[in-house]
Amino acid sequence: MLNKKRTNKSGNATRTDVKKEMAKPRMSKSARIAELNLDTARLPEHQPSVTMPGTVDKIVPSAGPSQPERAQIAVHGAEKQHRVLRIDNALVNKYGDDVKLRKGAHVDVTVETKEVNGSS
Repeated sequence: MLNKKRTNKSGNATRTDVKKEMAKPRMSKSARIAELNLDTARLPEHQPSVTMPGTVDKIVPSAGPSQPERAQIAVHGAEKQHRVLRIDNALVNKYGDDVKLRKGAHVDVTVETKEVNGSS
């Protein structure tokens, strides 16, 4: 057999880790979760979200005069069945002006969720 080099912690270091853990007060799992929920450093400043890049594949004309045209967006990095997204092509910029997407435009798609009862 080949001699294997051992890089384990020494016995004293292991005992020190155990002593640190044993020095902490005992509490139930629900109490630990409640403590984490009250920790202000862990609270998110905004809602949970994800942003993915995408490209406008095509502009779908409106079916009638009362319906706006739609922009089809290919989301990069999404699973195959969720890659295509269609939205109304009637957008407003930060100045309140009406704008429209054009074929080939690069966009960022952001999905945001509201936190409900501590779960997302």
